[in-house]
Amino acid sequence: MVLRNGLVALCEGAKRIDDAVYRLLRRELMNDPDVAQLVPPFVRTAQDTGAMWAFLKDLAPQWEPRRRFVREQFAPLIERLERGVPLADSVISDTLTAFNAEAVTAAWNKALTRRESDPTGAITMARTLLETVCKHILEDEQGNASYAPNDDLPKLYRLVAKRLNLAPTQDTEEAVRRIFGSAISVVEGLATLRNRVSDAHAPNGRRPFKVAPRHAALAVNMAGTVALFLVETAQARSAAPSAS
Repeated sequence: MVLRNGLVALCEGAKRIDDAVYRLLRRELMNDPDVAQLVPPFVRTAQDTGAMWAFLKDLAPQWEPRRRFVREQFAPLIERLERGVPLADSVISDTLTAFNAEAVTAAWNKALTRRESDPTGAITMARTLLETVCKHILEDEQGNASYAPNDDLPKLYRLVAKRLNLAPTQDTEEAVRRIFGSAISVVEGLATLRNRVSDAHAPNGRRPFKVAPRHAALAVNMAGTVALFLVETAQARSAAPSAS
């Protein structure tokens, strides 16, 4: 992709991509309703190459971390343009982007990008996605948190479930109770899986479990589904009129 490659080159120094070309490509992508939500946030923010170079220069002192960042951020967009993406990925991507939390979008994009090339890293990012969504919901508009710094993912999810009134009651339909229970199981299972096999910890034993892309895909897809549910529920609660 011309824009991605131009920005990768720009990581090595200013004047690596023509400003007029950058503006044209950026405008075309942002005006395309099919892919606009997948345009990386830093591209949406930087209106010209000067602003883009200032961002990349501050991102990291070396070239390679900058290039890696650009490639990772563009991966979901490139995948959509080249061969399309699964509908579930598209729906989750659009909703998480609309959630307007850059850290959430970044975690989801990294999880998607690493499913094939770095399965253990994808599992780490799947858990990071849920942790970030939970923390965002548990913070007010000023960033004040209603959770403790050391709260783990299951604890964060329980706090969110309480805030969003997700706990099923005896009056809740049995099928719905099962769905809520499945969401809790996904959270707890992902936390355990990440601790045991992800790249956050050294593998234990002589025959450690080898993570395959299909395992990473399952973990990422399930995490994305739960994240989507939490975000949509939080948005519905915010939109609902308060009781007088």
